[in-house]
Amino acid sequence: MAKNVLSTKELDRLIRARKPGRFGDGGGLYLNVNASGAASWLFRYKLGKAKTRIMGLGSYPGVSLADARIKAEAQAKLLASKIDPLDQRDATLQAEALAEASRATFKALAIEYQTAHGASWSEKWRKGWLRKLELYAFPHIGLLSAAEIGTGQVLKVLQPIWSSKTRTADEVRGQVEAILDAAKSRGLREGDNPARWRSHLDNLLSKTDKRKARQRRHFAAMSWAKVPELMQQLVQIDSFVAVATQLMILTGARAQMIRFAAWDEFDLEAGVWSLPADRMKMRKAFAIPLAAEVVVLLQQLPRIERNPYLFPGQRLAGGRQATVIHANAIRNLLHRMGRDDVTRHGFRSSFRDWANECTNYPREVCELSLAHDERDQTEAAYSRSDFLEKRRALMADWASYCTRTPATNVVRMREAKV
Repeated sequence: MAKNVLSTKELDRLIRARKPGRFGDGGGLYLNVNASGAASWLFRYKLGKAKTRIMGLGSYPGVSLADARIKAEAQAKLLASKIDPLDQRDATLQAEALAEASRATFKALAIEYQTAHGASWSEKWRKGWLRKLELYAFPHIGLLSAAEIGTGQVLKVLQPIWSSKTRTADEVRGQVEAILDAAKSRGLREGDNPARWRSHLDNLLSKTDKRKARQRRHFAAMSWAKVPELMQQLVQIDSFVAVATQLMILTGARAQMIRFAAWDEFDLEAGVWSLPADRMKMRKAFAIPLAAEVVVLLQQLPRIERNPYLFPGQRLAGGRQATVIHANAIRNLLHRMGRDDVTRHGFRSSFRDWANECTNYPREVCELSLAHDERDQTEAAYSRSDFLEKRRALMADWASYCTRTPATNVVRMREAKV
């Protein structure tokens, strides 16, 4: 039996003295005191020829002297059975954590997955990702553990929407598959993934519906030949939304980039619009060269006091003004102009088609003008240029084309063909 050296009175004296050190009680039990007077219990031991190890037993006085002796005696019994106390404690904690995790519901696992992987997603994508699960998966499997979800449960999620909302159903299937794969990696389930498609659900759900749903859907785009006519109409409209639409067309930017365009992103003297990574779809900072026509357009745009954005929204109840234009402001303007068949995103296609048919700029320059970097990782590592000046020339030609009168452009097109 271990010889007990310390007493409660002695412990209090050591702590009051605030003299750093380890003070033994016998049997491998020590009180560790630091300069601030904080004290904790340690169990120092050695198993076989292994190095000496130290195990924490709790702080004093939270763990009393008597309790510390009981804990130390329990560890000594493990040593007598050739069991390493630290390894045993780690194994116990791991088993408890696994048991606790195994009780986690699919909904909880989905939220954990979103937290772990969603840092690089846009806010809109994060919300949409979870929203689909809330609508279609959680009502059926949200309260089940990962181990309880089999093919039957997955089919209950997918079958009601497979024919009517196949694309959404397939996205939900992929989400369920990813979440269950993550659960398996954590040891929360075993066996094949019941949400996998190949050689499993493809035998149970219509492949035809999936093929149709996965066909690429293109945004309705205005013919590049009609863009100058639209630009002439937009120039006649005195509104922030009309200017925002012109900026979107002339820069090839996405609607969300335009909507939250801030004055501090623009260097009109240098003719550059610098967007930070968190404003870009691919989370990579991007610079857009501004044609002379764009610089003039923005120089004439009035600035609203205490509003950092280019395009403030309409007046709200109480006289306040919305920070930025409404998400559908540009679309609604196009509809009022009788352009119901054209989407905002489609203007990027108009620009790309014009670049293909009317210019000789390299493909990579045209693609990068739309923030599409098609270079693979190796190529991009050696060629780090963003082709800013080459893109500047391309965007200048595009702006020149868009802002000329339609009749002038027809003559130029005829001359080019000749």
